[in-house]
Amino acid sequence: MSRSSFALKFRETVGVPAMDYLTRWRMLLASDRLENSDDPISAIATSLGYESESAFSTAFKRVIGRSPRQYSRDLTTAPAHEDMEASRSDQFDPAAG
Repeated sequence: MSRSSFALKFRETVGVPAMDYLTRWRMLLASDRLENSDDPISAIATSLGYESESAFSTAFKRVIGRSPRQYSRDLTTAPAHEDMEASRSDQFDPAAG
C-alpha cells in the first residue's frame, strides 16, 4: 500500500490524519509520564521519538495548550489538576478532530 493510500484510508477510518493521531497519542503518553514519574522533560521527549526538547515542547503546547513545564506545575495545584482531569478525556482522544 502506498503512503498516500494509507493516509487516505487512515483518515477515512479514524477521522483524523495519521500524523495528528500519532502526535495526540504521544502527548497522552507524555502527560501520563509528567503526572506519574519524575523523569525530566528531555527524557520524556527522547522516549517519545523527539530529537529535541524544544520540538517536543512545541508539539505538547500545540496539543495540550500549555508547555510541559507549565503542565507539570499545574499538577501541584488541586483546582487546576481537577480542571485538567475533567477535560482530559476530550483533549486526549487521539481520534478527536
